[in-house]
Amino acid sequence: MFAGRFAPSRSHLEEGLALYDPISHLSLVRQAAVHPQVVLREQLAFVLFCLGYPRQASAQSDAALTEARSLAHPPSLALSFEFGTRLLSLAGEAAALKERTEQLLANAIGQGFPHWRVVGTIYLGWVKVRDGDVNGGIALLRNAVSAYRAAGAKVWVPHFIALMARACAIQGNIEEALTLLDDALQIAERTGERWCVAELNRHKGQLMLRRGHAEAGEEFYRKALSIAGEQGAKLWELRAAVSLARLRRDQGRRSEAHDLLAPVYGWFTEGFGTPDLKDAKALLNELGGA
Repeated sequence: MFAGRFAPSRSHLEEGLALYDPISHLSLVRQAAVHPQVVLREQLAFVLFCLGYPRQASAQSDAALTEARSLAHPPSLALSFEFGTRLLSLAGEAAALKERTEQLLANAIGQGFPHWRVVGTIYLGWVKVRDGDVNGGIALLRNAVSAYRAAGAKVWVPHFIALMARACAIQGNIEEALTLLDDALQIAERTGERWCVAELNRHKGQLMLRRGHAEAGEEFYRKALSIAGEQGAKLWELRAAVSLARLRRDQGRRSEAHDLLAPVYGWFTEGFGTPDLKDAKALLNELGGA
């Protein structure tokens, strides 16, 4: 899933939505068990987010959820809740993530969907970690991710392992966090699910810095920048640039930090109220003006 550049995926998804006809393609619902237009919109939202269009991504995800509700088709609604929850977890929208996670779990339990119940429990674990119940959240994450993999599910596994790694880092268990990130990277390379590889490398860089290895941390930040650039994943590129710019600032190289971050931030045309863009602008202001 999303092994290479994101732009071709976007064009294919938009073409699919344009070609979709709810009458002639009704048989696809029976074959796929979900309404194709809901899947296409949610996947398009995910791709738009990675490409650097967070507000367009949010609009597509909201449209997919509205459509899923109107269809009164429980599996399509569950899938929309899942994708929406994932998007919010990536965006760092804590309050909205908690609400959507509760909706995902309530729907999964009410409809008797074991797969989506497990997915909802994974995100509930992450919500608990973010809310301060680190040990309780990690326990939920471990059990739910193990159940997810035991059921044979493979897609999104690197992302779920990355959540566990971040939780361990918050707990202060840096060694386990690094081991988990290495596991996630190996799975991503083996399966081709490379959409998160830039972020995995960036998180490794953060952990290396916490261990006092600035040179290794910088190397991982640079690798994250390179991968994000190759994929056209502007949001991951921004995050890597922010991380590397902070390192430059802390090294007393403020001018280099500004010159690194400014063109990446300058590419964006929307989403300036999102956590990522606000964070980048605050850093640029500190370094000498956005």
